[in-house]
Amino acid sequence: MNEISTAAVHTRVWLDLLGRQFPELLAELAPGRTGPRPSRTPRGGPAGGGSAPLRLDVSDAIRDVTDGVIELEEAVRERLGQGRPRKAPVPERLRRIAGLLDAPGVDAVLAEHVLSEARRMSGRCGRALGEAEPLFRVDGRCPLCDSVSLRLFPARQAVLCVNPACRCGDAACGCATGAEHRHSWPEEEWAALTGREGEERPALPADTLRAALGAAR
Repeated sequence: MNEISTAAVHTRVWLDLLGRQFPELLAELAPGRTGPRPSRTPRGGPAGGGSAPLRLDVSDAIRDVTDGVIELEEAVRERLGQGRPRKAPVPERLRRIAGLLDAPGVDAVLAEHVLSEARRMSGRCGRALGEAEPLFRVDGRCPLCDSVSLRLFPARQAVLCVNPACRCGDAACGCATGAEHRHSWPEEEWAALTGREGEERPALPADTLRAALGAAR
């Protein structure tokens, strides 16, 4: 897998995740929703009744992501020599951006820019929704402990073994310093997780990252 196609796979994962988060943000502002924060009745105030307080953090996140997606699509289309995009809801714009990643003229610099923006906006949505860092299952067994315990952390661009008993044997590795640390493989080492000893080690399959969204834990 070349540099551009690898970035495109990662970017589609983040665009897909962002497309699922954004409707949840809109739902947080629906009448009667107060978000994850428990509401409290002010001392001496009336119990019950009244309207739910506006969650400014969610409102700001919606505005930021909406503007960011519009600007991102316009920038990509301008870079590719295409005209201004027609108006559309954010999820549809995200699908269109994903569809442009295979267009002629997309280079590694552009793909990395889209990836960076998608990751930033997804993080903004996650913080507003009170979500933990996304965590996805990776097919295969850990080459160190042979457990089905490999997980992809897209925000860190790393695969970790989540088995607390797993140790790599390298005294300098963080996993040897305490139970709170886990052995990790950076992106350039992912290929080693998919091959067998003595065989050619292919790159981490693209569908592993795409399918990971359906196996989130």
